[in-house]
Amino acid sequence: MLTTMKLLKERCKEENLNLWQLAIKDEIENTGKSEEEIFQRLQKTLDVMKASSERALAEDVRSVTGMTGGNARKMHDYYLKGEAVLGQVASTAMAMAFSTSEVNAAMGRIVAAPTAGSAGIIPATLMTMKHKYNCDDRSLCEALLISTQIGQVIFDNATFAGAEGGCQAETGSAAAMAAAAVCYLRGYDVEIQENAATAALLNIMGLICDPIGGMVEFPCNLRNANGIMNALASADMAMAGVEMFVTFDEAVEAMKRVGDSLPERLRETGEGGIAVCPSSLKLKRKYIDKLPEEEE
Repeated sequence: MLTTMKLLKERCKEENLNLWQLAIKDEIENTGKSEEEIFQRLQKTLDVMKASSERALAEDVRSVTGMTGGNARKMHDYYLKGEAVLGQVASTAMAMAFSTSEVNAAMGRIVAAPTAGSAGIIPATLMTMKHKYNCDDRSLCEALLISTQIGQVIFDNATFAGAEGGCQAETGSAAAMAAAAVCYLRGYDVEIQENAATAALLNIMGLICDPIGGMVEFPCNLRNANGIMNALASADMAMAGVEMFVTFDEAVEAMKRVGDSLPERLRETGEGGIAVCPSSLKLKRKYIDKLPEEEE
């Protein structure tokens, strides 16, 4: 049976459990592992997320191609100067999202959450909540389980792959998962968690996947930073009571329809969008094709 948000909410009500407890129950039944073993694995996942979200704040991490890197540190240093219009939370959140994206492009250790291309959003979100609200690791692990439930609905009914659904399926899905986790950490119920996840998908519906040279570098890194802003804003909208006129299940279905409608050149092929701008093609020749300067 495909997982839907409607089904999850019905089960939460019938079994008197919240989403993370439901996830634990199913994992125990499916794997035979104990709750303690499951949380030990979650802690390892969280530790990797912590490390990847912080690494590039202190060091200049460059991609394997040499094309991108250093934005996390720039964003962090910019905040330290006191010049950030959005202030500390937003600036450091974006810096942490950049960090994991840069660690990924450098072939460092990350958690694909839900994909490598969108891996900066959930770690940066969780670390933002840790720093702002002193959330402990146990709570963050529970929030991770909340995000997996949202992700399962997307996985069963649409896609995470940019090659299938565009960047909406990658950074959009990650933002939806992260937004629900934020609401949980602030003490809101499954209805508000759903609204936050719905808002995150609606805010990014139709976003194409157009990486330069097909590499997960640019504009992927920008969209990770933007993705955490989407997650936090969507959570705030939901917690403020902003109405959603469609359900999460409907938003996921719509995302799939939109993704299926995108032409191939706009789905991670590097043949459309900004990937074919003159500046982008020049970078591709220099950093990816490694052509001598005289051949450019």
